[in-house]
Amino acid sequence: MNRCASPDHPHCTTWVMPGEPLCAHGHPQPRAGAAAQQEAAPPAPGFDTPSYEMIGRMRGAYGVRSGADAARPAAFQQAPFQADIAHAAPAPRPQLHVSGFDPRAAGGRHVVKLELRGMPLDAPAELALLLQSDLLAGGSARLAFRRGLRGEWRPVFIEFSSRGREHGQYRIDAQLHAGPAAVAAAAAPAARAWAATLVLLVPRPDATLGEIHQTFLSTHKNVRIHADDGAITRLQGLAASGGALDIDIQARNASIAQLDFAAFSGDGAGGKVNLALPTLAWDEDLIEIDLPAAATPGHLAEHHPCPASSACLVVAEPDAALVTGHARHLRLFALDECVLGRFETDGAEADLLLQHHGEHGPEAGGLTRRLSARHAIIRPGHHGFEIEDVSRYGLLLDGVWPGKHKPVPLRLGMRIELTASIRGVVTLVVTALREHALVLHRVDAGGGAEGFMLLAPECAPTCAPAPPAAVRQDPCTLPRAAAMPLLFHRGGGIWHLDPASGQETPLTPATALERLAGFHGRVRFTARPRPEDAPRVERRRSAAAQLLDA
Repeated sequence: MNRCASPDHPHCTTWVMPGEPLCAHGHPQPRAGAAAQQEAAPPAPGFDTPSYEMIGRMRGAYGVRSGADAARPAAFQQAPFQADIAHAAPAPRPQLHVSGFDPRAAGGRHVVKLELRGMPLDAPAELALLLQSDLLAGGSARLAFRRGLRGEWRPVFIEFSSRGREHGQYRIDAQLHAGPAAVAAAAAPAARAWAATLVLLVPRPDATLGEIHQTFLSTHKNVRIHADDGAITRLQGLAASGGALDIDIQARNASIAQLDFAAFSGDGAGGKVNLALPTLAWDEDLIEIDLPAAATPGHLAEHHPCPASSACLVVAEPDAALVTGHARHLRLFALDECVLGRFETDGAEADLLLQHHGEHGPEAGGLTRRLSARHAIIRPGHHGFEIEDVSRYGLLLDGVWPGKHKPVPLRLGMRIELTASIRGVVTLVVTALREHALVLHRVDAGGGAEGFMLLAPECAPTCAPAPPAAVRQDPCTLPRAAAMPLLFHRGGGIWHLDPASGQETPLTPATALERLAGFHGRVRFTARPRPEDAPRVERRRSAAAQLLDA
């Protein structure tokens, strides 16, 4: 005698005779017994099975392929049992395992643990991890995954502070890049890269642990099973879903929540089931990026480790002011068109944001309102950089209004005044002008606060720069910009060129700038053009984050 085994009526407790198609309540019974199981299950290996075949089945079930397997004859590799194993055990998907995140960390100090799982066996022993997020200091960070002697990957840790942050969800864009050793190897003709996006929650200070947990579940769990007040909830058909499933199960108040795992353990379905208590940990799939197949060791520099079209050099001490031409911030832009306009805390329409500076520093109102949201456009043209007036209030070039929507080539020493109606709002001077770069310095009260370097995208210097001893006689620079380092844009990021040796160095937040030519004292690089401003969330909060506002 067996109890009713109808999957549609799990609460039925009627006894059924073996072989009966229906129970006493009319519930259809599945084919039960050893006969049905023997028909569906593959024959188990016995003593008559060759030992080599048994070992092959065991290794294939765990996705292990040795060098002897690769050297085996093709006819043996294509045996039926090998094909079945390949179908039942697909290659693992590379993932980032995120753990150790506590949204209510004391003092807002967070440390998140990242573990690398399922990477291909031919991946290099070191992978560069590039991170970009408003949560990180400077907007970006560079770390590295390294493989141990036994093949395991050492975890890395992300540190940041949520103190003073607006509550909501913040994204962290992560990219993994193969190191030079992988590109130089003969077995790896092209560089490889993987990408993933993490979403971290910064809750309200008064949010309860239950609210935080529910917000996390609604963000990271793609299947939820909930049963309450004597209800019955059932989930079946997982084999047809494809991909990974992260399931949250809740059953309370005499309820039943049924989850059918038969799809995972059936013949040919494959898959793996992990059961764990609810925790703030999850896996993010790493998607391999399709890089150009023509990448070679000589072109490794084309892939910048810290891609950025706008950045900033920040002076940390007075001796380093020579780097930026006596300005605390040298803002870097590498855009096809760089729009100059009024500084706005929200909804800014320009790339290069300008404010009028008075006796006590920048003024958000007053004369700043005489700058248009889109005042002028500077772009690299066929004959060098040019400027175009697109504003309501106009601009003056060496005291002359050029006319609206009329591009004018810039020249070394040209004076740019914004606006034409009121003098002294913002005044810029072209202090360096090359085919790949343009330097603008303020000659008003804001001269000690900021300067600007505009780089032509994907354009490097075509001629050798002048030697250091003759820099001040360079016809392309004025004395104020003569001692500045030589920078250019290529491969999506900003590079430094040593005038003496010709060595190129990518600029990242982790680069030791004091070791490069033209840098003096403490200067740091950040991938944000205005690092002194408070971080502004420029994306909408998802519906899950809005639940905490209710």
